[in-house]
Amino acid sequence: MSATLPVKTDTLPWAVKLLGGMLLLILMGVGFARLQGYSAQEADAATVWQRDLIFTDGPEGTVLVIDASSKKEIAKFEGEQGFLRSTLRALVRERRREGMGPETPLNLIGRADGRLTLLDPSTRQRIDLEAFGPTNAAVFGNLRFAGQAKEANQPSFPKH
Repeated sequence: MSATLPVKTDTLPWAVKLLGGMLLLILMGVGFARLQGYSAQEADAATVWQRDLIFTDGPEGTVLVIDASSKKEIAKFEGEQGFLRSTLRALVRERRREGMGPETPLNLIGRADGRLTLLDPSTRQRIDLEAFGPTNAAVFGNLRFAGQAKEANQPSFPKH
């Protein structure tokens, strides 16, 4: 006497089919939303301050920061400065790709919600600096008042 084993004709369990169908619906919904122009990016908060800066290579591998309006050097970065260099490298690479030079300053923008943005107006590339954490954002945030006289930022008191 030979025993016959039951043959399974359904190779995938119903739970796997259900999950696959849900995943397909989600992907179709996201694709449709993207085609309609929906973006999950938040609108920018109002600009509170802006400083136009030119970054150039200095001697011995330094990075010089020049205020675009006064043409004065306001800061010098020495050493590794990995975040600063990689951020600037990304913007310079896009300029080179589009055949542009370094003459147009970058805009360092402070927003009402405390966020910082580094914007290249010539390529419209932007880097939202808060995405890299407060320590890295502070590298650029410290340039807001760099090179300005301390007296301009301090309240004046009468001398006795």
